[in-house]
Amino acid sequence: MVQYSKRLDSSFAALSDATRRGILQRLGKREATITELAEAFDLTLTGIKKHVTVLEDAGLVTTEKVGRVRTCRLGPDTLEAETAFMETYRKMVESRLDHLAAFLERTQGDPS
Repeated sequence: MVQYSKRLDSSFAALSDATRRGILQRLGKREATITELAEAFDLTLTGIKKHVTVLEDAGLVTTEKVGRVRTCRLGPDTLEAETAFMETYRKMVESRLDHLAAFLERTQGDPS
């Protein structure tokens, strides 16, 4: 069985949820507090904190607590490993499709 890095697993798991992708888009514009994010996504503070924790564990978001306010901003992960994985996978799929197209061209019109 192929073993993938836990970093890829946590990144793709974090990105698999539409709310978390929305949070990343929102934080790409400017930092936000947990309260601001909860209001923007119409979620409870507990619900948004769970989403932020998943993003934080993946290195996609960082948080800083000052007093009672927790501020979120984009994290240090630039998704380079994830992008490289997807590019490798894309090339593999394209290669297989090219082989299939070549096979179909060779056998097209062949009565057997």
